[in-house]
Amino acid sequence: MSPSSGRSSGSRKPCVFCEILAGRQSAHVVLDDDVAMAFLDVRPLFPGHTLLVPREHHETLTDLPVALVEPYFVRAQRLAAVMEAPAGMGAAGSFVAMNNRISQSVPHLHAHVVPRNPKDGLRGFFWPRGKYADEAEAAAVAARLREALAAVG
Repeated sequence: MSPSSGRSSGSRKPCVFCEILAGRQSAHVVLDDDVAMAFLDVRPLFPGHTLLVPREHHETLTDLPVALVEPYFVRAQRLAAVMEAPAGMGAAGSFVAMNNRISQSVPHLHAHVVPRNPKDGLRGFFWPRGKYADEAEAAAVAARLREALAAVG
């Protein structure tokens, strides 16, 4: 999607999050400032499940300009704190998650900030977990990632 249009490059359907940001679609807003907006998820895992979206349209975390990374995540940090605050959700903890393309229901960067409590029914990650065959395989994967990080700066 184009940052200026808020429309999908493959369709003319407006981005639902851009529509919320523009005030053309309603949402239960929790935070609204010059960097981001946070609002309740319409299909929450638990009451208080909040979506944090940057005010500018960026599809994924890798599209977010470096200058916005820190202010965006400061807001995510604040939301995570209020999930635990007695005046907020009074939860025992929080789950903060973000998808990039795969499983991203709306192609506009968004972080899920979800209050968590013991025995709330959520079980870690939502996919099967595995192991490396051995230490050599793990070392090779780590080396590959280090080299890729060095290449991108």
